[in-house]
Amino acid sequence: MSGAVPSGFLTLPSIDKALAGEIQAELEQVEQLLRDTVEESDPLLNEAAAHLLAAGGKRLRAILVLLSARFGDASNPDLVPAAAVVELTHVATLYHDDVMDEAELRRGRPSANRRWGNTIAILTGDYVFARASEILADLGTEAVRLQAQTFGRLVRGQIMETAGPRPGVDPMKHYLDVIADKTASLIASSARFGAMFGKADPEVIETLTRAGDALGMAFQLSDDLLDVASETVQSGKTPGTDLREGVLTLPMLYALQGTEPEHARLRSLLGRPLDDDETAEALALLRAHPAMKAAEDDLHSWADRARAELLTLPDCPARSAFLALCDYVVERNG
Repeated sequence: MSGAVPSGFLTLPSIDKALAGEIQAELEQVEQLLRDTVEESDPLLNEAAAHLLAAGGKRLRAILVLLSARFGDASNPDLVPAAAVVELTHVATLYHDDVMDEAELRRGRPSANRRWGNTIAILTGDYVFARASEILADLGTEAVRLQAQTFGRLVRGQIMETAGPRPGVDPMKHYLDVIADKTASLIASSARFGAMFGKADPEVIETLTRAGDALGMAFQLSDDLLDVASETVQSGKTPGTDLREGVLTLPMLYALQGTEPEHARLRSLLGRPLDDDETAEALALLRAHPAMKAAEDDLHSWADRARAELLTLPDCPARSAFLALCDYVVERNG
């Protein structure tokens, strides 16, 4: 099952080996369902729909579904389909994101829009989401409602990011609102799905949802830092994509708050499209800027919020694994 687990995550010493084996076995079922769901007789659609799934991925959202169910009854057969739904929803948004970002790479492979063009990439994303909805229809009205609300937030976040902050709105607040909708909402819903289908106590469901929301914020901040700090081989994407497109993320927003003359050149490069030379220059300047440390501190703060929620839950192997996942989200930026 290539790429279905965060690197080394299930082998961490803090994770119970029996739990790791159970999650691994269920992830393999999820992976098979993902492949079966997008399989099509038309060669083009079959290849395009399987393109990002075949590239692997962290399967973070599926893991959250499966882990959260352990706070109740994890024997529900609907858990694997629920985990597949959140992964398919995530993958569907990636097709659209890559078109909007004009991305060339995704998970270390040519993006769908680069390979087949924007129209096919957009329609493929729509198709993948439609297939997720088919699975969802068998999971009950509460699951359908949660998914609809989550998808609405995903779209709202993308619109807000595209439109930019309105006059008078703090750019930092706008940015945090965007990632709350665009990233954290689906991660929070993944945790909620698992707890729901595990029939956990209502207060446990709410706690896991809040933990998932904070973890989602941390995950996006980590991604934004990786876009600056990583090499292509580490992130699977072209470094500096946000800088190139003029998209302002947390480290850039912190850099723009400064007034130091020695950082004036960097500030002049932020928030506008850049050519290749300017992107390379901006990357070098931003990597050396104190804004990176400020953004890393915020990343740690959101991960700590997730940990604080989790520590109110009963001590069990699933809680230890959840806490390890918080560490993973932070440390993958190191």
